[in-house]
Amino acid sequence: MASFTVGDYLLKRLQEMGVNHLFGVPGDYNLQFLDRVISHPEIAWVGCANELNAAYAADGYARCNGAAALLTTFGVGELSAINGIAGSYAEYLPVIHIVGAPSSKAQQQGDCVHHSLGDGDFGHFIRMAQEVCVATAQLSAENATAEIDRVIISAMQAKRPGYLMLSVDVAQIDVEPPTQQLNFTLQSSPQARVDFQLAAETLLSSAQRVSLLADFLALRCQQQAALTDLRAERAIPCASLLMGKGVLDEQQPGYVGTYAGKASEGNVSALIEQVDVTICVGVRFTDTLTAGFTQQFTAEKLIDLQLESASVAGQHFAIGMDEALEVLLTLFQRYASRWSLAPAALPCIPVEDAAYISQNAFWRAMQTFIQPGDIILADQGTAAFGAAALRLPSQAQLLVQPLWGSIGYTLPAAFGAQTAKPDQRVILIIGDGSAQLTIQELGSMLRDNQQPIIFLLNNEGYTVERAIHGATQRYNDIAQWNWTALPQALSLHGQAQSWRISETVQLQAVMARLAEPQRLTLVEVVMQKDDLPPLLRKVTACLNQRNSG
Repeated sequence: MASFTVGDYLLKRLQEMGVNHLFGVPGDYNLQFLDRVISHPEIAWVGCANELNAAYAADGYARCNGAAALLTTFGVGELSAINGIAGSYAEYLPVIHIVGAPSSKAQQQGDCVHHSLGDGDFGHFIRMAQEVCVATAQLSAENATAEIDRVIISAMQAKRPGYLMLSVDVAQIDVEPPTQQLNFTLQSSPQARVDFQLAAETLLSSAQRVSLLADFLALRCQQQAALTDLRAERAIPCASLLMGKGVLDEQQPGYVGTYAGKASEGNVSALIEQVDVTICVGVRFTDTLTAGFTQQFTAEKLIDLQLESASVAGQHFAIGMDEALEVLLTLFQRYASRWSLAPAALPCIPVEDAAYISQNAFWRAMQTFIQPGDIILADQGTAAFGAAALRLPSQAQLLVQPLWGSIGYTLPAAFGAQTAKPDQRVILIIGDGSAQLTIQELGSMLRDNQQPIIFLLNNEGYTVERAIHGATQRYNDIAQWNWTALPQALSLHGQAQSWRISETVQLQAVMARLAEPQRLTLVEVVMQKDDLPPLLRKVTACLNQRNSG
């Protein structure tokens, strides 16, 4: 009978999380565990160009799949990945970071081994990881199975990364297979549910104008269907923040747009703020998404649902978001018929017929290009803030990282997203400055025969930074690359097609050919240096003011 090892136990628990792919980079401290991965019937190894890209890819996978796992080697590998893990921590993604480590004996003896700092202390890096992980563990023969369970449960419940330090010898120790599946469910007390309902009913029963604002934490809790059910009772004004776009069906009656505080388009902020009660679901207000914290809400008129708690008019309750939404549905059924309806949606503006491709022309063309079920990734900068104005088709998802805001994130994240959802169309919109940080993962996409559509916005550098400060300073310039040659340069055998365009008519012609892409596509879109989406222009002005004191 084949042995069942700590490595096998860990893979079994990853399966229970819904993880079917393991991203990472091999190193000599994780190779024997990797043998177990390679021979596993359900979990596939996905090698990446470097550890930072692997962490970004795992993050993108988790956004589409609910959870992810990452494998690096000790020291050099895990520190390269820690920026990506920090992004997953900031934006609530359960990514399990497995670190292949030197043998237990080498650590006990304090040996001066490679990838260590040479001082005999092997705890430096796990201590660093504790700042960006909800749970960490150094696995041993005695604690391995219990600690694997603890870290994974903590990560799944908190929706944040977990860290497992797996020494080469510990990975091979025989253990008993798990006899019960892990339980990731958090239960509220019945009394908390009753108290929350009474408080919410007090506000909603007398209200005439009610609005709904949803954000990314509702996505992390997979509450899209619950929000759809609420809105089916009454088409009250509804909006999402940029980081949560896609959590609401934007084609369902009542959707009024993307909320961005005073920078919101048209009357969006008034429709959400100037009401008797605003229901916030999974909302976190950040500076870039609210034009410098310009949101205007009073606690007395607010019902706020978070992951594991809720508040009503400032009173707090220990109730999970899913249960709180169940309670609100009963209250909607009872009182929503008396609440004001949202105004009718405005029609889409046609594409500009201009000689060159402006930001406005590009995003209007993108509005007609996107389809139901698309996964759209927009990198921090002109891409993300342009995407804020899109009205997403049903079942479409937008992946952005505006809180952590690590430029270059979306290219490897698109690789992870396509790995999670191979049958869905992936559209990546990324600036030239961002792409230069992580372009290597284009080779992994081609290796795995992925077919994303990449719109690379070439405005000759860091346009966002120019808008904030230093419009003509050389630190906002970058090297000019031959972008359309890169897909061929990064793969000997992959299939790709590339275009370089600068006119609106060219953009429309290319988009017409990409409804069902047959191979990886890179479209270099040449734009003016100083052209900004309207929302970003407002946000950068606020950031410049805040950064200047």
